[in-house]
Amino acid sequence: MNKKSKKSRSLVLYTLVVIVLFVALFAINQATNKKDNMNQTTTAEAPSTTSQPVMGNEDAKVSIVEFGDYKCPSCKAWGEQVWPQLKKEYIDSGKAKFSYTNVLFHEEESKLGALAGEAILKSNPEDFWNFHKALFDAQPKDNHDGLWITEEKLLEVAKLSVPAIDLEQFQLNFKSSENQASVDLDQKLVEQFNIKQTPTIMINNIVIANPFDYAAITAAIEQEMK
Repeated sequence: MNKKSKKSRSLVLYTLVVIVLFVALFAINQATNKKDNMNQTTTAEAPSTTSQPVMGNEDAKVSIVEFGDYKCPSCKAWGEQVWPQLKKEYIDSGKAKFSYTNVLFHEEESKLGALAGEAILKSNPEDFWNFHKALFDAQPKDNHDGLWITEEKLLEVAKLSVPAIDLEQFQLNFKSSENQASVDLDQKLVEQFNIKQTPTIMINNIVIANPFDYAAITAAIEQEMK
């Protein structure tokens, strides 16, 4: 009876240890998932990049989309602080592709910037990213809320950043209904994905909560590359 009793007690103790370990592992897993969910959320699908400016390997498994606004100071900061390293590690290496979608949170000036970008994309697609960067560079550091995106400013930026530009064609594209339709398409994406802040960064169908959290961005990219 003593041997049986000892064996029974040992079995109970072993079972309790296994249960405690299982509960601990479950708690750790839940805490990790909770932390991950704070850094990102997911949508039913990834934003379409059809008709959008795309940089990098078109066939890449990972699509990085920035929802941005040329009038937005945080977008300018993201382009200066996060984008260079992201481009070097994932776009230039061919691991991912990058696309930009216009958001019009600052109304008329945002719309003018978006129309200009779309016009360059049509007339000089190979120089779109030069214009894109130049327009953000032109954003004032101090009074970015003041009026600065005007047709005159856009022409100035276009001339400086796109040496081969045909200004007459650029202006025709700028005012065309086709160009407006391209901006409208972006707004449909903004509504579809319920964009509330700029910049918003999506990795395939993953929305990064903090666009300046480079670790969260790279973790999502690595996850999607598997």
